[in-house]
Amino acid sequence: MKHEQLQIYFVMGSVNVKESNLLNVLEDALKGGITMFQFREKGRGAKKGAEYESLARECQRLCQRYGVPFIVNDDVELALKLDTDGLHIGQEDGRVEKIRERIGSRWLGVSVHSRDEAEIAYHAKADYVGIGPVFGTQSKENAPPPAGTALIAETKVLFPDLPIVAIGGITASNAYIPLKAGADGVAVISALCESDNRKEHISKLKEIVIL
Repeated sequence: MKHEQLQIYFVMGSVNVKESNLLNVLEDALKGGITMFQFREKGRGAKKGAEYESLARECQRLCQRYGVPFIVNDDVELALKLDTDGLHIGQEDGRVEKIRERIGSRWLGVSVHSRDEAEIAYHAKADYVGIGPVFGTQSKENAPPPAGTALIAETKVLFPDLPIVAIGGITASNAYIPLKAGADGVAVISALCESDNRKEHISKLKEIVIL
């Protein structure tokens, strides 16, 4: 994994786009220049079973067409079945070491909320960690309160070779804050799902990320 692939990390599921077509939104974002995509199908109204798998496959095909890595959220079996580029897990999804063993050389991202969790992810050879929510967010049900950038800065000092993705309420207007603290990239959900001009928003993010 190259750090640049984490720069503009789009996270989305069908529940995030309301009346819009998820595949249209994804292709719009891919054309705009996102560098990685995570399929996160969670929350009230999320697709299940065959419909869930079918949507994941369609998203994967789109990402492959544009040469963008495709990551699955919290579903080891689906990651293995679809042979995805990687898997992203939270702290409630099982021991990081065990999951690393199961997915082999696929990329592994881990959400962390403390120094101890970051250390565990580092020693389990996670390819990157997601830290947040940096700002307030409505994209995740029962999301914890904003945590700011302190853990990003601390993790960068303690584990300088562990890539960091900041998440939570990030937009083109505030992305510079976690990046300045040490994040290698930013994960965005609502900022792109709800945007009237995704290409312009991604372009603004790119300008900030490459500074």
